Amino acid sequence: MNQLVLVGKEGGFFLFFFQGLTMGLAYVAPIGMQNLFVIHSALSHSLRRAVATAFIVLFFDISLSLSCFYGIGTLLNHLPWLKAVILGTGTLLILYMAYGMIRQVPDALTLKDQPVSLGQTVSKACIVTWMNPQAILDGTMLLGAFRITLPATEAMTFLTGVLMASGLWFLSLTGCVAAFRHAITPGILRAINILCGTVLMLYGLHLGYTFVQLF
Repeated sequence: MNQLVLVGKEGGFFLFFFQGLTMGLAYVAPIGMQNLFVIHSALSHSLRRAVATAFIVLFFDISLSLSCFYGIGTLLNHLPWLKAVILGTGTLLILYMAYGMIRQVPDALTLKDQPVSLGQTVSKACIVTWMNPQAILDGTMLLGAFRITLPATEAMTFLTGVLMASGLWFLSLTGCVAAFRHAITPGILRAINILCGTVLMLYGLHLGYTFVQLF
């Protein structure tokens, strides 16, 4: 009898962990600002710096997932001015980052360490994660809503799977891009840079439109 109970508990643990893992991958894998930032870093920096960037993005992504899981969307709904501040600031910062990506010339897109400080990397990682209200609201609906269906004793197991998915994804993405970057010509690298910058620009414009709609 005790063995059956033990098996049941272990089975429940792996079930909720696997649910969290797959849910986390579905949440983080689609191309978005975080992934574009990680890809750009892996293409233009050394592997050591790219991995450091991935861990920094992972830190902010985990903090966002935790906040979404425990209901930051409720806070934004009760404080409209906070949502407006995030939207307005995020629009300006993301558009500035996008412009910087697009205007880089091929000569600057070497595969060596770029003169970007750790502080700049941290601030940009924070921007692409926390200055995106759409990601916050989507995460709240996805993770927050799913949390309601979980037994109280298994919520942490599910959340562990979600956070593990983020780690696996960002580190794997960095490793894959870094492994094949030497096969990328300067022209292709320039095109990727313009594409990433353009997508970021579209994100920024969308945030700007949402900001205007508030008024």
